[in-house]
Amino acid sequence: MEVDAYPNGVPSWVDLGTSDLPKARAFYSDLFGWSIEEGPPEAGGYSIAELRGRPVAGLGPQQNPGPPYWTVYMNVDSADATATAITDNGGQVFMPPFDVMDVGRMAIAADPTGAAFGLWEPKQHKGAGIVNEPNTFSWAELVTDGVEAAKPFYTSVFGWTAETYGEGAGAYTEAKLGDRSVAGIMARPPTYPAEAPNSWGVYFTVTDTDEAAARINELGGSTFVPPMDIEPGRFAVVRDPAGAFFHVITMKEPRG
Repeated sequence: MEVDAYPNGVPSWVDLGTSDLPKARAFYSDLFGWSIEEGPPEAGGYSIAELRGRPVAGLGPQQNPGPPYWTVYMNVDSADATATAITDNGGQVFMPPFDVMDVGRMAIAADPTGAAFGLWEPKQHKGAGIVNEPNTFSWAELVTDGVEAAKPFYTSVFGWTAETYGEGAGAYTEAKLGDRSVAGIMARPPTYPAEAPNSWGVYFTVTDTDEAAARINELGGSTFVPPMDIEPGRFAVVRDPAGAFFHVITMKEPRG
C-alpha cells in the first residue's frame, strides 16, 4: 500500500539505531530486498531504505549505549505542540524538537511508563512510502508494565481511543483514531527479558514467517520467539546480527 501522507497521531516512520551501519545495511537488504545507499556525511551516515523507489525505513548511527534498537515515530502536525502535551501529561522529552535539514522536524520522548518513541513533523520527507505489504513496516506495539497508565497518556497526546480484547495478562489493546487501528498496547509477557525496558516494537510484514525466521538465522541474526500463530496471522520475534529486536508477521488478511 503506497502512502503519501499520514494523519496526526499515526505511526509513520521507523528507524534503526546501530553501531555497525554497513553490517545493518547488508543484513536488511538481504532480508527484505531493500535498496540502501550510504547516507551523506552531513546526515551522519543516516541511510534511507527504499522499496520500489519509495522510502520504507531508516538506518542511522546509534545515539545511546546498549544494544541497537528500532524507534517508532508518530506523525504530528506540530512537534513543538506535541512535545508540550507530552510533558503536560506525565511523559518526558529526551530530545526537544529540532529541524532535520529540510526534510522534517523531530523529537524523541517517552511515555509515563518510560517507553521511548519519536515525533515526526513532515516537510520534504512524509514518512514510509509503502506500508502493510511484504517487506515493509506494518504495525507498532507498546509492551509495558503500565498499560493503564499508558492508555490515557496516548489519548491525551495523540487523540487515540483504546479498545481492549480479553482480560488479565492476555489482554490486548488496539489504539484507534476513529475506526482505524493504528497501534497495539500489551502488558509485558513472562518471556520478556527482565533487563529490557518498556518499549515500542516494530513489525514488518513478510510472505512467510517461517522462511523469514530461517533466513534471519542464516544471515547472522537470531530467533527470540519462534514462529507461532496469533489471531491476526503468524509471527516471530527476532534479532538482527547486532541484537536489535523486531517482529516479522504474515497476516491472515492484508491490512489497509
